[in-house]
Amino acid sequence: MALLYVVVSSVILTTVVLITVFILRLFGILRHGSEYKPGQKGSVSVLVVAGSGGHTTEIIRLLGSLSQSYTPRHYVIADTDKMSEEKIRTFEAEREKSDSTSQFTLHRIPRSREVLQSWSSTVLSSLSALMSSVPLVFRLQPDMVLCNGPGTCVPLCTAGLLLGVLGLKRVLIVYVESICRVETLSLSGKILYYLSDYFFVQWAPLKDKYPKAVYLGRLV
Repeated sequence: MALLYVVVSSVILTTVVLITVFILRLFGILRHGSEYKPGQKGSVSVLVVAGSGGHTTEIIRLLGSLSQSYTPRHYVIADTDKMSEEKIRTFEAEREKSDSTSQFTLHRIPRSREVLQSWSSTVLSSLSALMSSVPLVFRLQPDMVLCNGPGTCVPLCTAGLLLGVLGLKRVLIVYVESICRVETLSLSGKILYYLSDYFFVQWAPLKDKYPKAVYLGRLV
């Protein structure tokens, strides 16, 4: 009985220590994230989260304004998204005309939440998306995750943060809130406001409500 008590106590203590270390590492990464400059030594590998409809259109416009040093670009879309792949391939085909060294890849993961999906089932679908996101992000090891609101971005950003917490690679999380969000953040925005290194909004009222946000006017 005494041995069982010692074993249980050791397990509990180890768990508490691991959780504490994890929280401290996460806090340190979030606190000093803006000090990380991935492009100082050359190109920046960027994982781009594309969502159906307007999200993909906006993220492609944003990518069009970035320099050629942001390569390779690893696009991730939901497995039920039927429109984004064509838009991405069209954009990359045009980009290749002016930059023959341009590189990109395209990947699919389960969608975190479908439109009108119940919140109870969202928990399971989000876990499924996270289980797919972690091995993908660990394999690609991007320098930066760039996203603008689709639910798929949350598990991908979480996987990027996990890389840093484990000390494998620091990943910069950059979130640009959709242009259609004027006075309130999207659900993804409300979550990633606390987890991103840079959080951009495109309307002044959001800057007033969320002081951490960076307001530069319209970006897309």
